[in-house]
Amino acid sequence: MTTFSAAEAVLDQVVRLEKVESADQKRARLSTGSLVVAAGLLLLGLSFGAGQIAHFAMSNAFDEVQLPTFAVPAGPAVLISAVLCLAAGVGLISGRLSPAWRRAAGVVAGTSFLFGFLSWAAATSALPFPVSNQLSGTVATATPLILGALAGVIGERAGVVNVAIEGQFLNAAFAAGIVGSITKSIPAALVAAVLTAVATAALLALFAIKYLMDQVVLGVVINLLASGLTGFLFDQLVQPQSRVLNSAPTMQPIPLGPLANIPFLGPILFNQTILVYLAVLSVAVVWVLLFKTRWGLRVRAVGEHPKAADTVGISVVAVRWQAVLVGGIFAGLGGAFFTVGSTGSFAKDLTVGNGFIALAALIMGRWHPIWAALMALFFGFVTQMASQLQTLSTPVPSEFLLLLPYIATIVAVAGLIGRSRAPAADGTPYIK
Repeated sequence: MTTFSAAEAVLDQVVRLEKVESADQKRARLSTGSLVVAAGLLLLGLSFGAGQIAHFAMSNAFDEVQLPTFAVPAGPAVLISAVLCLAAGVGLISGRLSPAWRRAAGVVAGTSFLFGFLSWAAATSALPFPVSNQLSGTVATATPLILGALAGVIGERAGVVNVAIEGQFLNAAFAAGIVGSITKSIPAALVAAVLTAVATAALLALFAIKYLMDQVVLGVVINLLASGLTGFLFDQLVQPQSRVLNSAPTMQPIPLGPLANIPFLGPILFNQTILVYLAVLSVAVVWVLLFKTRWGLRVRAVGEHPKAADTVGISVVAVRWQAVLVGGIFAGLGGAFFTVGSTGSFAKDLTVGNGFIALAALIMGRWHPIWAALMALFFGFVTQMASQLQTLSTPVPSEFLLLLPYIATIVAVAGLIGRSRAPAADGTPYIK
């Protein structure tokens, strides 16, 4: 009877399972919380020197329907944003928030910081901050970043690290500029950009997959090769004949019918160039390819456990080649943005590190096409904001504004995501 009673007592006990936080998770939580607290303290300092009123214009000067311009008391707005940031940071550092509340705290902190900083900046200018321009420019600026991140997602899901996105961008932009200038055809320029980026991707695949070279070093070498080659050809071939070889047509916005006439949202979402629409479509295409097709299952299997994939008859080498080359298509479209998608002309190193920002977006997006696209939009927002603040003549030094996108990249990767898990075989050569 005694044994039975003891067993009953054990069965009646309530067993509580507690999820133990790993060292990496704790480090990421503390670094994120500290970063948010620092942002809150910065806003707190700015609140004492904020101007009187910040104006936010919801419409452009040429919009048919003029939405109102909102006036916000700058000091209280910055102060409230600082308090919200500090509260979110303290909550993250405490470790008492559930995962859902942590995400909510991150959203509150990011939104509060942006609103507070923009309120401070707008209050120091005589001109209103153009919200519509900011968001429309964000979508356009993020376009090459989205396409570059998708190129990296596909390749790295198969186990090939793609640090060479910058080089693919640069080669594709050069090819698009030359072919577009000669043919005066945007479709021909896009085809040339894609073929050039795929050729660059083939170079990456050749040395990474066949000759088993260190993939990070290889990516850096390809980037330097692209910079040197396009720079040499530009000096020797393009610049002396710039009227013929460096005057490509540029894409014009394509309004999507009545949707483009919707106040505020119309110009932002439904009156963009074809590359913007292709970028949005590409996110859906890559998601379907990776998660809804047999080929995508093979890509993910090869990136996670190539030996297991090989034992069931999947050619690891073939799948990796395919993934890298398919990624080159998206990188080519992204590279074309810098010439036929914007200025219509090529300049040396005109991609200015956007390939590395795309790489940061895919890492922050945890190698998922949708999340990587959202991170690309974040970087696009920061880049566009720096441009808008320059035109408003804010007291922020112009040199800092030029550095802002890259500072945001470093802070986001180092401080916000902690240690993220790449595909298990990412960067590991496969030897059968």
